[in-house]
Amino acid sequence: MSRSNAQRSAGNAGRARNRARRAAAGLQPAVARIRPRLRIAGAAARRESGRARAWAAPQIEHAGQALQDNVAPKAAALLSAAARRVEPAGPHQRRRWRKVIGASAVTATASALAAAARRRAKGAATAPDADGATTTVPDSEGAIRAVPAPTTPTERTETSRDV
Repeated sequence: MSRSNAQRSAGNAGRARNRARRAAAGLQPAVARIRPRLRIAGAAARRESGRARAWAAPQIEHAGQALQDNVAPKAAALLSAAARRVEPAGPHQRRRWRKVIGASAVTATASALAAAARRRAKGAATAPDADGATTTVPDSEGAIRAVPAPTTPTERTETSRDV
């Protein structure tokens, strides 16, 4: 009987596993000799990395200060100049027109309110009495007041002279 492919591959895997176990067992004595030396090397590397970091920190700080003092102001000036060149001139003109239009609207509204108040005052001064006849006459302070309308010709001339 012949062996199937599955049996062959299973046999090959088992053999490879056995070889790996034998190699690992052979390396155990070498690992035991090297392990203490690796611990010493790791401690030395940690010590040296601490020294390197202690040296690098002030160097980096100095470089940062140099950039901040020398390069940053120049870069800020360049950016400001570029912003001024890029900025459009249009919005300033639009703002002025808005102010002019707003002032005109406020003036027109105030004028309309004053005219309405004047008409209302004039209408109240000329409101008819119970008998239906009134006229307006300015008093000594310049305010308009309502007085009964003259009924005789003499009263009419006296009233017109008062005005």
